[in-house]
Amino acid sequence: LTIQENIAFPLTMMGLKFKDITNKVENQAKMLGIKDVLYKYPHECSGGQKQRTAIARALITEPQIIIADEPTGNLDSLNTKEVLIILNDLNSKGKTIIMVTHDPLVASYSSRMLYLQDGMIKEEIWKKDYNNQKDYFDEIVRINSSELESMIES
Repeated sequence: LTIQENIAFPLTMMGLKFKDITNKVENQAKMLGIKDVLYKYPHECSGGQKQRTAIARALITEPQIIIADEPTGNLDSLNTKEVLIILNDLNSKGKTIIMVTHDPLVASYSSRMLYLQDGMIKEEIWKKDYNNQKDYFDEIVRINSSELESMIES
């Protein structure tokens, strides 16, 4: 499937009219900066374009909650930042985003972080409780580091 067909797939399954699908896909692609690759195939696109395609497909039905499992996995730093900015923007527009990540930098873009261990919440921190993103990031790193240290000691 082309990028356009990938993004349109959920709307097609919902039975929307072709014209409505086309308009929604073009608007979504424009918002995510992939309008110029709509008629390419995934193998012709960069990792960042593929990731933004997946985000577009997930958002095309306008869900209120987005669950993102390692949304920046395998992306370079530029594309990682672009995806995080997109997710942050969606969150600021009222979308709830639940993101799973092992990357402290990616986690530092969240407003709230839950650190899970063995299926239980071990730590919970809020970005608003820190002076800036760097302090929030440093606390996330501290939590991760203490967990690694306890694993090494046992």
